[in-house]
Amino acid sequence: MLQLGKFQELTILRETDPGLFLGDTEDNEVLLPHRYKPEDYKIGDTLIAFLYLDNEERPIATTDEPFISLNEFAYLHCSAVTKHGAFMDWGLVKQLFVPFKEQARPMNKGKWYIVYLYLDEQTNRLVGSSKTNKFLSNESVDIAKYDEVDILVSHITDKGANAIINGKYKGLIYLEDIFEDIRTGDKMKAFVKKIRPDKKIDLVLHAEGYRSIEPNANFLMDELKAAGGFLPFHDKTDPETIKNELGLSKKSFKKAIGSLYKDKQIVITKDGIEKK
Repeated sequence: MLQLGKFQELTILRETDPGLFLGDTEDNEVLLPHRYKPEDYKIGDTLIAFLYLDNEERPIATTDEPFISLNEFAYLHCSAVTKHGAFMDWGLVKQLFVPFKEQARPMNKGKWYIVYLYLDEQTNRLVGSSKTNKFLSNESVDIAKYDEVDILVSHITDKGANAIINGKYKGLIYLEDIFEDIRTGDKMKAFVKKIRPDKKIDLVLHAEGYRSIEPNANFLMDELKAAGGFLPFHDKTDPETIKNELGLSKKSFKKAIGSLYKDKQIVITKDGIEKK
């Protein structure tokens, strides 16, 4: 069946004045306008196309790649606000509609928002929503401590960076665990630090505990080599200095130098650490 909001592999059936008609395995057809057709093709070829509704609410195919697909989150720019709602730039000719009832707070033209794309079952239209919490749940999670996950930073608060995990769950990176500049809309890898009894998920941007000692030790050795074999940091160095200069917490730094010292790769002096 033809699925709005998704990429599908379709077969070129015939060419007409408006464009190429594509079909699926169930004899459903959709138009691919001429502007999107490949340079070289023949009837019977298959291609990958994204399906959505055109300005007349008819299914249409495109080979353009949108910034968001069905049941996903993305950080989108609001290009217009009308009496009906907001319109977001999602990379396609027709913009994505976000009705007022789906706005967590009133949207403003020129601003950026985290938006979820879903299919309205009553109207069969693709709709955006900035009420992201209703599409997330931590009640049943399939991740565990130390797991690497994909995150989208949803907003920054006094506690830290709130994030959407694997497009399913809510998580938080506490301020004390942030050692780099991150902003709303950033996509990155993170690690599960803890899943609390109340189902809240704590995240870190670097692997923790025994799983992080080796990567941090390797990173520190690379920094030593780049600095000519000496770094003016040791276990008495101010944590903020280590954070600003190396991007590591004091705890991670001490574990890393402990690992390197144990392996006899460095010497610890009163002035810093030296490569052997």
